[in-house]
Amino acid sequence: MSLAFQIRRLARHSAIYGFGGILSRLLAVFLLPLYTSYLGPRGFGKIEIITALTTVVVIVLSAGISSAFFRFYFDSKDPDRRILIVRTTFWFTMGMATLGLVVGVAFAGSISHLLRLGNDPWLVRAGAVGLWAQMNYAQLTNLFRVEERSVQFVIASVTNILITVGATVLLVVGLHKGATGAVVGNFIGTLVVYVALLGYRRYQLGLQFDRKLLREMNRFGLPLIPSALALWAITFIDRLFVNAYKGLAEAGVYSLAVRTSSVVVFVMIAFRLAWPAFAYSIEDDAAAKRTYSFVLTYLLFICCWISIALGALAPWIVRILAPSQPAFYRADEAVGVLAFAATAYAGYTVLAIGIGRARQTQFNWIISGIAAALNIALNFALIPPYGMMGAAVSTAAAYVALFLGMALNSQRVYPVPYQWRRVLTLSAVAIALTAVGYELRSFPVSIALCLAYPLLLLPLGFYLPAERARLRRLVPIRG
Repeated sequence: MSLAFQIRRLARHSAIYGFGGILSRLLAVFLLPLYTSYLGPRGFGKIEIITALTTVVVIVLSAGISSAFFRFYFDSKDPDRRILIVRTTFWFTMGMATLGLVVGVAFAGSISHLLRLGNDPWLVRAGAVGLWAQMNYAQLTNLFRVEERSVQFVIASVTNILITVGATVLLVVGLHKGATGAVVGNFIGTLVVYVALLGYRRYQLGLQFDRKLLREMNRFGLPLIPSALALWAITFIDRLFVNAYKGLAEAGVYSLAVRTSSVVVFVMIAFRLAWPAFAYSIEDDAAAKRTYSFVLTYLLFICCWISIALGALAPWIVRILAPSQPAFYRADEAVGVLAFAATAYAGYTVLAIGIGRARQTQFNWIISGIAAALNIALNFALIPPYGMMGAAVSTAAAYVALFLGMALNSQRVYPVPYQWRRVLTLSAVAIALTAVGYELRSFPVSIALCLAYPLLLLPLGFYLPAERARLRRLVPIRG
């Protein structure tokens, strides 16, 4: 298959996944003014702390089974073997999720006190139920991903989102249930769709469980846990530091900056949903390496362009998301930094696929561990004097270190001719434009800078001859 065909195939599935992601982000944006108005910085901070907690518990309980599921599923062409992989994964996930639910409910009071959430054990219990729902729901929807049935995946996701938004508005606005109501609302849709998927997938969920297969999958997946925990630390631990040093209100303001920059994360989520199945399905190594090199360049180009818009327009975006709430307005300072941090992570996901393809995952934890250690050290050094901006800089530095470390390791294990000059060019121009736009704080100028980005890359020799030819068909270009 040609490179153009492979890129179009990835783009098609990413676009379909992206439709659900766009709706999810739009509705999340709709909920942000609700959170800022009804919960305030402290309540918003509580939600982020619970999100951080459940995310790390999911990583530990999942034991890398999701990554192993994708790799083992594509290793076999036998339908019976694939069904055995599906069923073994399903029952393992169910058991571990139930263990997490029981522990969370039983020790809710102690966990609430440890996280400095006040006397609010029901918030922790709600988080535990959400953890159970999310782990099981994710495993069933992974079936759509390995089958490249992106439309069905999006239908499930959109249904989940619509139910979630309705439940959240009812609980937070109608019934005034505060942060606990927001957490409960966030898992109701997941539970409803999960039950429906159980009925839809019942033929694949028979009572089969292969211990030998699970051990093989664990040998692949377990080395990924330290790496995943390090990634969690980079992504979430800054909010715990901000809460500890500066309080829940500062954590809430910082969380708004994180949510605002998450438009880049939406693009990355849409891409990541399509990426593993696509990347592993290319059987020829030469074709795979060439495809991976272009995917990295194009993904970073898109994410950098979005980061320019978010960083340069942050002062106006934040005021839209937190109307009549001046306490949140400082969040605009961190948006651009966090957007580019997410862009570095997007690049990391492309680089990491070669490690999975070569089945050399045992050293991933060293790279992510070094990046996490850097993040934690910078959090200690920067958050006390600089608050949320210290957290943003720490996160960005860690993601850049993660990207560079994975670039070195992946080239050692699975060499790919990535287009490093183009990557450096598009990144440097994007960062410069964002800094200029934010400092000038002129809405028309910021819009102009966003639109100018692809054009400014032209005189720097970014585009290849074939890409320039395509651009000429769209826009007359001289020179």
